[in-house]
Amino acid sequence: MTSRAGVHAPNPEGLDVFYPILPDSAWIARLVPLGLRTVQLRLKDASPDDVRRQIAESLAICKAEGCQLIVNDYWREALALGADYIHLGQEDLATADVSEIKRAGTRLGISTHTPEELDIALAAGADYVALGPIWETRLKAMKWAPQGLDRIGEWRRRIGAVPLVAIGGITPERAGSVIDAGADSAAVITDFMTAADPAGRIATWLGWAAAARARRA
Repeated sequence: MTSRAGVHAPNPEGLDVFYPILPDSAWIARLVPLGLRTVQLRLKDASPDDVRRQIAESLAICKAEGCQLIVNDYWREALALGADYIHLGQEDLATADVSEIKRAGTRLGISTHTPEELDIALAAGADYVALGPIWETRLKAMKWAPQGLDRIGEWRRRIGAVPLVAIGGITPERAGSVIDAGADSAAVITDFMTAADPAGRIATWLGWAAAARARRA
C-alpha cells in the first residue's frame, strides 16, 4: 500500500516494517519485550508436545506485549491453540488445508522465490507474500540465487496491494533500500542472531523501524 511515491502507508495486515524471525519461545520471551511489534516463531525439529508448548508460550508472551505472532509451518497446532497468523513455505503449503485455515479466519503468509511460486501463493489467497533471498544469507544454503532489489519491484507490480515481505541478507544498512524498492517489511534472522549482543542489535533495528514508520506517516 503506497501513500506517495516510494513510501508505503501503515500496513493493515499486522506486519511491522521490522519482522524478526526467532527459533523458539525462549527467544520470543527474551526479545519481544524489547518492543517488537511483529515476530515469527520458526520451530525446527521439535517434538509434537514441544511444538504445542512453545506456540502456547509464544502466544501468551505476544498477547501480553501487544506483538503480532506468526507461526511458521505448524498450522494445525497453531489453529488449535488460537493463533491468528500462519506462515507456510511452498512445500508445507502443498500439503496444508488452506480452506481450513481461511475458515478459521487465520491470516496466511507464503514464501516465494520464483514467478511460478508467486502464482501459487496468490491463488491460495496469501495475506502477505515473502520474497527471498534478496541477498546471500549465511544462515543456510539456498538453492536460489539472490533475488536483488529489482525483483522486489517486479513482485510489487504483480501483487498490487498484497503486503510484501523481503528476506535474506538484510541489515539495517540495507533495509531502507528494500523498503524503497517496494517491500512493506524486512524479515531478519541472521543479522541479530549471529551478533555478539543480539538484544543490542535488536535495539539498532528498532531505531531503524521507528524512522521507517515515521517516513510512512
